[in-house]
Amino acid sequence: STGYQCTKYGANQKAELMAMIEAAKSKMHQYKVRAYIQMKSSKACKREIKSVMNTAGNSAPSLFLKSNFEYLRGNYRKAVKLLNSSNIAEHPGALKTGECVRCMFWNNLGCIHFAMGKHNLGIFYFKKALQENDHTCAQLGDGTKKFAGIPMCALLANKRYELLYNCGIQLLHIGRPLAAFECLMEAVQVYHSNPRLWLRLAECCIAANKGGSEQESKGLPCKKGIVQSVVGQGYHRKIVLASQSTQNTIYSEGQSAAIPVASMEFAAICLRNALLLLPEHQQQETKAENGSKSSSQSGSTESGSENSDACSGKGQEADKFLSAAPSSPLRKQEVENLRCSILACSAYVALALGDNLMALNHAEKLLHQTKVSGSLKFLGHLYAAEALISLDRISDAIAHLNPENVTDVSLGVLTSEQDQGDEPVESSGKQTPLCYPSSVTSARAMMLFNLGSAYCLRSEYEKARKCLHQAASMVNTKEIPPEAILLGVYLELQNGNTQLALQIIKRNQLLPTSVQTASPDSRKKPVQSFQSVQPIQPIQMPSSFTQVQRK
Repeated sequence: STGYQCTKYGANQKAELMAMIEAAKSKMHQYKVRAYIQMKSSKACKREIKSVMNTAGNSAPSLFLKSNFEYLRGNYRKAVKLLNSSNIAEHPGALKTGECVRCMFWNNLGCIHFAMGKHNLGIFYFKKALQENDHTCAQLGDGTKKFAGIPMCALLANKRYELLYNCGIQLLHIGRPLAAFECLMEAVQVYHSNPRLWLRLAECCIAANKGGSEQESKGLPCKKGIVQSVVGQGYHRKIVLASQSTQNTIYSEGQSAAIPVASMEFAAICLRNALLLLPEHQQQETKAENGSKSSSQSGSTESGSENSDACSGKGQEADKFLSAAPSSPLRKQEVENLRCSILACSAYVALALGDNLMALNHAEKLLHQTKVSGSLKFLGHLYAAEALISLDRISDAIAHLNPENVTDVSLGVLTSEQDQGDEPVESSGKQTPLCYPSSVTSARAMMLFNLGSAYCLRSEYEKARKCLHQAASMVNTKEIPPEAILLGVYLELQNGNTQLALQIIKRNQLLPTSVQTASPDSRKKPVQSFQSVQPIQPIQMPSSFTQVQRK
């Protein structure tokens, strides 16, 4: 009987050992999937997902990983279906595993709805995730008691700052920049080495200080934005035009820029931090390497491989990542895209603060980037031209405002690997972000509008008029910005056509050439709405450039 008991004990021990080995294998496959997801390697992740499903079955961790994989591939409905099919009630809990599955469930739903463009639903799910996280932290204690009997992994269950990061991004997209700023300021205390987080803080400051954002982003004319008020009566009745130069200048006077408030000064600090956290530019590294290893054949080969990898996104250089916790690490192309976005925002903020030299510096750096998107290149030319105008370098500004400089208005470069397989990706229903201009024609029209303003500053009114009407013929009437209408008013006043200027203000649109070249007798006919308005006091210079901020 003793030998039988030993044999039975050995068999049980062997069975337990095999079960532990299988559990370890399943864990290893799960960790591999997590690593491949952060590396954005879809093919390798797809292979490992199959191994996870074979070893772990339909457990909550395996279904969460598969849902994450489908989320990255753009199959959002399938990702939601996988999340809903997971039985989170069977999970041991945060006190045993260190993972609050309920919190993760609501957070994942929020991320999926964010990707689908349903930001209000996303913030709803993130708030529920925060409530679950607070409930889990309450079970761990208030921090004053000893954590007796609690596993060490349970101390990592608090995900408050990650959730605040997600809430901040959602609120920024909803259009609540001040609430987003508060959430991201809490998150940056923990993730202060994330350059993308500093950029988001700066975007909150920009959105909070930018007046008329909807009108500015869509380029829609608004009569209220052109006519500020009408004063006087009878013969002395006058139209007061709105000043366009002070709409977007909200300063926090008497307060240090280092104090974290949603001001443009603090936005400049955030953008400076973001640039400092990025690695040195790849071109500088390649030049330095070529200079130090000019006599080494292997050195030139490495340089050539880096240049080829910059185009393909693969190879040894693609394995280098920049940490951006709590998000996935940034690949080389993502770092370059982030650098371009930071430089564009830096130029915008510098213009708003009146630092024209710094704005010009940032805009020129943006234009010198090797892989800059079409929309950011368009903004770079506009910001450089505006800075040069303020520096009284109009000829240089006109070179930047050449419509031929605009050949593309794409929003960015794809960063994920194009290896999603042959399976079709379902439509998520997410619309392209509202961004003006949305086409090359609209962008060139915007260039021509601003080019007309530049010609006005050199008193070349015929060239300005030609640019204005050429631009107006390229776009829909609703896409003509208010600044262009004011430019038309200014040109008519310079030409002595007071009645035509009043007609433009009354109709709130640029008049066709046939109307503007009417006979002198027709110009003497009174205008109904502005019949008593004859003298218009001193002629104002054309309004400043339209600052187009990519959202």
